Amino acid sequence: MPPAASTIAPHTDAVFYFIYTVSLFFFTLIVLLMAYFVFRYRRRVEGERGPGRTTHHTALELTWTAVPLVLVVLMFYSGFRGFMNLMNPPAGALDIRVLGQKWLWSFTYPNGHVDTELHVPVDTPVRLTLESNDVIHSFFIPAFRIKRDAVPGRYNRIWFQATRPGEYLALCAEYCGTQHSDMLARVVVHEPGLYEKWLAEAADPFRTRSLAEVGQLLVAKRCGGCHSVDGSANIGPTFKGIYEHSVTLADGSTVVADDNYIRESILEPRAKIVRGYEPVMPTFKGQLKDREITAIIEYIKALSDEATKPRSDEGTEQ
Repeated sequence: MPPAASTIAPHTDAVFYFIYTVSLFFFTLIVLLMAYFVFRYRRRVEGERGPGRTTHHTALELTWTAVPLVLVVLMFYSGFRGFMNLMNPPAGALDIRVLGQKWLWSFTYPNGHVDTELHVPVDTPVRLTLESNDVIHSFFIPAFRIKRDAVPGRYNRIWFQATRPGEYLALCAEYCGTQHSDMLARVVVHEPGLYEKWLAEAADPFRTRSLAEVGQLLVAKRCGGCHSVDGSANIGPTFKGIYEHSVTLADGSTVVADDNYIRESILEPRAKIVRGYEPVMPTFKGQLKDREITAIIEYIKALSDEATKPRSDEGTEQ
């Protein structure tokens, strides 16, 4: 397993290795005894019974009943104690909402900022409230030893306290569709004082960037898993060269990919499905502000401008 990086991880590891050691011991014991009995009580002559006719041994039967019972009770107690700890966060924990949807995670911070990366301060309890937009997902951070389902129509909660600054990986541990293995998120644990600085800067990226630059950041975080920006094939149509160009829809009609079409596709992605693509895109209504949608449109426009710009190495015909 990866190095433990949360307060709950040592207890989880101890329970795991205890069960693993007990299982390995009894597996080895049973296999060795089975091999011995096969050899010891093998039939030597056709029709002859093997040696030994003991049919009852009270002490042995009590032993192989009591020992497993004690071990199972210990396993249950250890696991239950850890489970109850995970379900009951300490007072004053930092609240972050987690939304799972095909095929990305998004995180809403206390100030309303939404991001596709999970940023937390070190040595601070963090409570996650999980929900899903479509199917069952399972939020899993191996280094923290936490895993909890995100279920449509209800909220699940779990908490952790990171002990090591650095970057970790969050993933989906419940098969949720064709891009299940790509449903990853970066988890950043900040040094003391740096989380607040990051949150203040991330909450307003427009302060130091142009609309197109902010759009590029949003596309990389929100759209990069399904839409390419270089013309390559993906789950959804590429953004390169699409702005103000004609698009053929699934019903055979055509539409110009202008500002209104792009906005509608973000908020109502199943209203106009492009021919050759499945209607799998989730809505971003309530997740993207108008200014952010405008920034995405400006970036897509810039991509189209680059696509139509002549290359510097092309000669001029005489």
